[in-house]
Amino acid sequence: MPQASKIILLLLFGQYVYSQEECIKSLVLSCNDCIKSGPGCTWCKKLNFTKPGELEAVRCDTKQKLIEKGCPNDDIINPLSDLTKIQNKPLRNATEQTKTPVQLQPQEIEVNLRPGHAYTFELKFKRAVGYPVDLYYLMDLSYSMGDDLNNVKNLGIKILEKLQSITGNARIGFGSFVDKTVLPFTDTAEEKLKKPCPASEVKCQPAFGFQHVLSLTNDKEQYTTLVSQQNISGNLDIPEGGLDAMMQVVTCVHEIGWGNSTRLLVLATDAGFHMAGDGKLAGILEPNQETCQLDNRNTYSKSNTWDYPSVGQIARKLEEQNVQPIFAVTEDVSPIYKELSKLIPKSAVGVLSKDSSNVVNLVVDAYNKLSSNIIVSHVGLPEGISVTFISNCPEGQKSSDKGICNNVAIGQEVIFNVTVKAAKCLEKATFNISLLGFNEKLKVVVKTRCECECDNKDITHEYCNYQGKVDCGICSCNSGYLGQRCECKLGVKDEAALKAQCHKDNGTECEGRGDCECGLCKCHQTEGGKSYYGRHCECDDEHCEKDKNKLCGGNGDCRCGECICHKGYEGTACQCNKSDENCLTGETVCHGRGKCVCNKCECQRGYSEHDRCGKCPKCKLPCKESGHCVECKAFGTGPYEKNCSVSCGHLEITVEEKLAVKECSEKDSLGCRMVFSMTEQDGFDKYYVKVLKDRECPQGPNVALIVGSSLAGVALIGLLLLVIIKAIFYLKDLKEWKRFEKEAQRRQWAKSENPLFQKATTTVANPAFTGDS
Repeated sequence: MPQASKIILLLLFGQYVYSQEECIKSLVLSCNDCIKSGPGCTWCKKLNFTKPGELEAVRCDTKQKLIEKGCPNDDIINPLSDLTKIQNKPLRNATEQTKTPVQLQPQEIEVNLRPGHAYTFELKFKRAVGYPVDLYYLMDLSYSMGDDLNNVKNLGIKILEKLQSITGNARIGFGSFVDKTVLPFTDTAEEKLKKPCPASEVKCQPAFGFQHVLSLTNDKEQYTTLVSQQNISGNLDIPEGGLDAMMQVVTCVHEIGWGNSTRLLVLATDAGFHMAGDGKLAGILEPNQETCQLDNRNTYSKSNTWDYPSVGQIARKLEEQNVQPIFAVTEDVSPIYKELSKLIPKSAVGVLSKDSSNVVNLVVDAYNKLSSNIIVSHVGLPEGISVTFISNCPEGQKSSDKGICNNVAIGQEVIFNVTVKAAKCLEKATFNISLLGFNEKLKVVVKTRCECECDNKDITHEYCNYQGKVDCGICSCNSGYLGQRCECKLGVKDEAALKAQCHKDNGTECEGRGDCECGLCKCHQTEGGKSYYGRHCECDDEHCEKDKNKLCGGNGDCRCGECICHKGYEGTACQCNKSDENCLTGETVCHGRGKCVCNKCECQRGYSEHDRCGKCPKCKLPCKESGHCVECKAFGTGPYEKNCSVSCGHLEITVEEKLAVKECSEKDSLGCRMVFSMTEQDGFDKYYVKVLKDRECPQGPNVALIVGSSLAGVALIGLLLLVIIKAIFYLKDLKEWKRFEKEAQRRQWAKSENPLFQKATTTVANPAFTGDS
């Protein structure tokens, strides 16, 4: 398959994929509204497709989504772009029967464009044999060009003969120029105006700006006669009025005699040129008006009234009239004209010999170069339409806003793939695609397909409760009826309930931007002339964020207060070129923990933007949470033993003999302590874990020690209890004794004797005692 065909298929496939992936809807009340919303929007006309109370806007979506929702393919409305060839003459050379060659095919087409859809067609070009050439020789007749004039008188015929030998159909014309006849450009003394040449010069014509001498002709004798009558003239400063003269040659189409041909303008000079603004030196303030101003003597009548034209004016007029300039200049000024040539499409610069004797070869070489370099461009492109070209050239494929092929030989055919796209719905518009340097053009008539073509029947329908007609699957109600199925008649009693449906979150009716009719908001227009939209008129497309004082930066579309950026742009105001150069982190973007907006990472979960979401200053390693997974993956035990690979896929674990960093220490299900380190991987909750091979586990129990220790402990506890009890009793007795002593001290008063009290006396006798020892 040719490379060009592959490119076209890729472009078309890309457009198809784009159209299937996106349908940005704004205000959609009908099929027509849907089609106008965007290139990916299609409409389902199936009856009963919407649920009760559901907005009809759900009928508008991408084709794939409508099919997924249950809309049959035959019920999907999706107008596509197409093309009709109105004039399509075949390519042909000039012959005796058909003297006019055809180099461009087709010649007129009509394109019906679906807004947002790009349509590509072929434009063929073939350099014809015998294509006519018109050459106008414009010569500087200032005094320094005296020697060159004599050669031009003789060499002009040779130029004509050479061109006729190449094309078989050539004509030549002649004109001359010097400069404006006012100070400081020309000496305005009367005698100097009549003879601006040195006194020694016998043949000298009065000072002049531009004069047209000979219209385009193939009459060699007429050329020789008129040109031989020309004489040298003169001026004061070095720059000449070449741009002034070029403007008249280009704009005086009828007077010069330009035909349907390759148009060449040879400017021969040995000096630079005045340009716009230089006229102020002579008090000339009126800008050049870019029109033909030849008087009855074929001289430039506004030379001393209008300023010199600018380079931009000259370039534009040359392109409009398909005139290709050849600057035949001396070597000392060639750098100036080479810079000028860069600003003028399809122009060439040749260096003249001192006496211009090489002018024939110079012109022929320039003609061959210009004619073999084919440039296709659009002219008069209406607003809202874009055109791009893919050039199928011998040197390879090129894509740009112009179709360019170099070194195209006579008889060689090249193809330009032209892609036309309409950004919005337009009235019928026309523009041309032209070949620079040739007079042939392709006329392109553009229409936009912004209306649905449905097989509607002009009868009231049961679906609309016999109070309306079906239009592309939705009801168009009779006067006095509203609702999706024309079920609501104006003036019904339950008006309060219907009006409640027009209040969003108990707010104002239709957000104060519309009128409530039968439970539906009919939205007003915005200040900018567009309509509010949405279920409650809550949306408009005029209050999005601005950048550089432009809505969405001029790089996106405002949709309900948010910017939907065009391809290649991003940001809240579409202010940035889409790029992730500063967000790349190896094979991921922002380490998989954020998104790249305006070439800067916007991180999630507290990760830092300074290192492209590489670290989270406030985050802690999930040591405890990872314990069971570390146990099952490293040692094959624990609660996750049976489904370890499923539950712990976020951890990549290796077992190491030693660890340089011991960040985590957790107990496993056996009570052993696992030591491991964790390194975060790209994304969320993914870690590379290094686990120390040896776990720290508790030793088994010593029974004898435990039993002995237990008995000793019991004995010790019993002894301690006895001591404690003894101490308690001792302390209690001690407390009672002290209390007794205290009571005893309080009874000391009872020991005193009463002198009035006489104690009783008791005598006891032992009858057996005699008193003898």
